[in-house]
Formats: sequence, structure tokens, C-alpha cells
Amino acid sequence: MAETIEVLVPGGQADPGPPLGPELGPTAVNVQEVVNQINDQTEAFDGTEVPVTITIEDDGSFEIEVGVPPTAALIKDEAGFDTGSGEPQKDFVADLSIDQVKKIAEQKHPDLLAYDTKNAAKEIVGTCASLGVTIEGDDAREFKEKVDAGEYDDVLLDEAAA
Repeated sequence: MAETIEVLVPGGQADPGPPLGPELGPTAVNVQEVVNQINDQTEAFDGTEVPVTITIEDDGSFEIEVGVPPTAALIKDEAGFDTGSGEPQKDFVADLSIDQVKKIAEQKHPDLLAYDTKNAAKEIVGTCASLGVTIEGDDAREFKEKVDAGEYDDVLLDEAAA
């Protein structure tokens, strides 16, 4: 019977200590091998808390499924701030470039309802608005209007659609 373990680990920085070690210790898996695979699969989220599900079989084999961190965590990590604004329409805590928004949209796309990068980026911009983050110097709402008008299609449209 397979056992499932769910943990949050810092991307690319998991180690055999807590929370992984105590969970994996009583099982038949090679703990260091699990840690190495998790780090390989999460290195793109360097330091950001990443949800990981490990399915362990009785024979010691295992599968690792890596989730995607929350959108706000990706934005905070990319922009380099710890806390969003208490008044996000007035006080701005950071500014992202269109390329940073695209990067976050591509990382988060598997978990979003959006069917392409442009619409995924609009979802990311919505979270930016609630955190007090501007994009290319514009308020997130103004930026979204520019995206809707096609001003950033050259960056945001998928190659297949372009």
C-alpha cells in the first residue's frame, strides 16, 4: 500500500532534516535520494516555499510531485519584498518589469485557469494589484488595460499564437 507525504520545502534547498527527515525516516526510501530529486525539481523556485507530494511504495520506490508556490509568494520573491502594502491603491511596495510578470506567469501557468501566457499574466497582475505592486511603473489596473489593448502582445503572446 502506497504512503503519501505532503510537505512544504524551500525550492532547491531541501535537506534531510525536518520536515522531510522525520517523515521519510520510517519508510523504505533512501532519504538523500529523495532530497536530491526534490532539489533538482524545485531549483527554479530558489528559496520559495514549494508544496511537494511524495508517494512511497512498499518496495522503497517513490514518485515526487512538485506543486507551484502561491502567486503572491512568487511575486514577493521576484520583486524582493516581504510584505504587501496595507493600502495597495496608494502605497506601492515594488515594481515588476513585463519580463518578470511573464516569468511568474509561466511558472504559475499549470495551476491557473488561463489558457495562454497573456491571460496567465493578467491573473498575476491581479495579485500584484492586491499586494501594491506596480508593473513597468504603472498601477496594476492601468497595466492590465494596456495588456487588454495589446500593447504587450510582442512579449506575452505564446510563440505558437504569435
